[in-house]
Amino acid sequence: MGAAAQQPAATEPAASQEQPASAAPAQPAAGQQEEPDTLILSDTLNYNDATKESTFTGNVIMTRGLLTLHADTLVMSEDAQGFQHGVATVADSGGRVRVRQETPEKFEVIKAEGLRGVYNGKTDEIEMIGQAVVTKYVCGKPLDTIRGERVKYNQTTNVYQAFGGPQSSAQGGRVRSLATPSAKADAAAEACRKKSANG
Repeated sequence: MGAAAQQPAATEPAASQEQPASAAPAQPAAGQQEEPDTLILSDTLNYNDATKESTFTGNVIMTRGLLTLHADTLVMSEDAQGFQHGVATVADSGGRVRVRQETPEKFEVIKAEGLRGVYNGKTDEIEMIGQAVVTKYVCGKPLDTIRGERVKYNQTTNVYQAFGGPQSSAQGGRVRSLATPSAKADAAAEACRKKSANG
């Protein structure tokens, strides 16, 4: 994903099994969107019913609605309100946690990578930590890219936060943001809209 993602082998190991994540959250309050189901593929699963914590290891692939995450290890937990939280990591320094989030109605795809990924189901935020890169694509074209030590984005509000540091993916430990004018993004989306309308 993004600029320098390493693609894992397309095949899944024979030992992979479908494992539903922890129980579905409590019913959402009025006006609050219900959390989608979560499907996780991995080589192994350790589940602690007392703490409601699941640890998935080995070629982990999590699908949650239109979000897909790839990692070596994923620890999922559930808070008292039934919201899911996750921490994804990679086993070696050359690997990256990779996240892909699609928004079909806008022809947008967000691709994110980092040494660690943290998901907060209550706030609908994903934070990439260490060598973090988040790129927005519209109709397949990379338009906006944010680099830093940490990059956090909210899937609901589209609010981004970035922080520099010694593990920044930008030079000098800084935050680097490349933004494309909204007119270009609108034009790219319109081109996709016309293409899909023409079949």
